[in-house]
Amino acid sequence: MKIKISLTTLALFVVKLVLAQGTVLEKYIQEGLKNNLQLQQEQLNYERSIENLAQAKALFLPYLSANGSYQLADGGRKITIPVGDLVNPVYNNLNQINAVLNPSAPKYPTIANQTTNFLATNFHDTKVRLIQPIFNPDIYFNYKAQKELITVQQAQKKAYENQLKYEIVSAYYQYLQSDEAVKILKNTHATLEELLKVNISLVANAKATKDVVLSTEYELGKIEQQIAENEKNNEVAQAYFNFLLNRELSSSILKDSTLTFAKESSGEISSLTNTALQQRQELQQVQNGLRASEQLISLNKGSALPRVNVVGDAGYQGFNYTFKSDQQYWLVQFGLTWDIFKGGEKRAKTQQARIDYQVMENKMEQLKKQIELQVIQAHYELRAAQQSYETSRSGVRSTERSFQIIQAKYKEGQAILLEYLDAQNKYTTAQLTHSINQYEVLRKSAALQKTINNL
Repeated sequence: MKIKISLTTLALFVVKLVLAQGTVLEKYIQEGLKNNLQLQQEQLNYERSIENLAQAKALFLPYLSANGSYQLADGGRKITIPVGDLVNPVYNNLNQINAVLNPSAPKYPTIANQTTNFLATNFHDTKVRLIQPIFNPDIYFNYKAQKELITVQQAQKKAYENQLKYEIVSAYYQYLQSDEAVKILKNTHATLEELLKVNISLVANAKATKDVVLSTEYELGKIEQQIAENEKNNEVAQAYFNFLLNRELSSSILKDSTLTFAKESSGEISSLTNTALQQRQELQQVQNGLRASEQLISLNKGSALPRVNVVGDAGYQGFNYTFKSDQQYWLVQFGLTWDIFKGGEKRAKTQQARIDYQVMENKMEQLKKQIELQVIQAHYELRAAQQSYETSRSGVRSTERSFQIIQAKYKEGQAILLEYLDAQNKYTTAQLTHSINQYEVLRKSAALQKTINNL
């Protein structure tokens, strides 16, 4: 049977948890968003970027510090002050004049030259210093870049949230499918056990030979092996689901018994693509990264401009560690730094920033193409899953009816055991295939929603 599905109105089999989307699966999604370790790491990275912005903003504000120093020194370079050479000739003349005019006047003494160590000893300088940037392009553009990097980190966190939601939903469906497969196989096992009882009775009444019992026992062994394999898959699916939620790996999982399917229109591929290009956080992440790169270009250009700041000191300075009024002082300095030539370093850094910007532009275009491809792939994978689902559903009905007919004929001796086992195997295979296809539709639907960032 051919299934016709319009490209413009592709029917989506979307899970409808009548009492459950908000209470079972949605509860697990919220638990995963709260407890997942990787998402917690993304949150910490986001918080760290906020603190980086706070640090960049703080550079605009004045810097106030207290500084104190006390110095003891001996030796080193010395300074000779020629006090005697300068004053003694004057004193000699004065003494000669006084000897004539005023013999009783005291004589001026002879003064020796003074030698002082260059390093002061028992000297302190205790002050409060305030530094205020007046014009600094490095501070301004660094702040702008850090502001854009916050949005980059935020977009990265949201992108991981979208991926985590999909992983949780997909793992939940995988667990339900593996659990249903075990149930199907156990039902088949029960059917074969009933067949074994019938065959034992037939052999006991000499209506069949012992080979029918042996063949049935062999089929039972095969089913038991399949049950063990699927139970292992179920345990692994359970552990992986709990791992995503950061719970004990053996924790029980609530199963939704109200899971139903309904058709919903997804719209055209072009509409899905436009939605994805508007909502995907990866694009927002690169877009914000481009804006941050623009600020880095401006930062490197701004390094060619002068930087002006003011420094103010107020404190005490003098010998002996005392704070006297005659030791007080204040000082204000205006400083200008202008790197006029650094061997082409500024030009090279600016060019490097431009190249980084072009790289991100190319990454943006590539990412857009990748998202378009992902939408198309998810769209047609869902379409194929729907077709397989419809085919397998029809196959279950056909093989079930066929098995019922063969089963009735076998009980009346009108069919051989080989026909019975063949019909039973086809029915079991059809059930398993339909179960896989059913949950595959749900997973592919979730994958499409993840692709357009709509989970």
